[in-house]
Amino acid sequence: QVQLVESGGGLVQAGGSLKLSCAASGRTYSRFAMAWFRQAPGKDREFVVAINWSDGRTKYADSVKGRFTISRDNAKNTVYLQMNNLKPEDTAVYYCACDSTIAIYPYTYNYWGQGTQVTVSS
Repeated sequence: QVQLVESGGGLVQAGGSLKLSCAASGRTYSRFAMAWFRQAPGKDREFVVAINWSDGRTKYADSVKGRFTISRDNAKNTVYLQMNNLKPEDTAVYYCACDSTIAIYPYTYNYWGQGTQVTVSS
């Protein structure tokens, strides 16, 4: 099993920044790819970004390119999401996920965190 715990959400004004963290523990073979998804009220869960745990290869959604940055700290088993120039449309619950390969579809990930709320006011 893999356990994921997110932190760092909150309320921020448009143009501001937040940094989310996702601490992972458990079976290491399952932590090949780590991803962030988000889900706004009434909408489907949406891919944000993913990172290959071993080589740092990344994949970003077009909507966050140039504003969000994913990084990892192997020693702490933690993935970070730095979010800059936040917009009201970034408001959502942000979820950390992991599994054996980078993918943009939620159903490909078997392990999920509990989510952390990000609210961007205009």
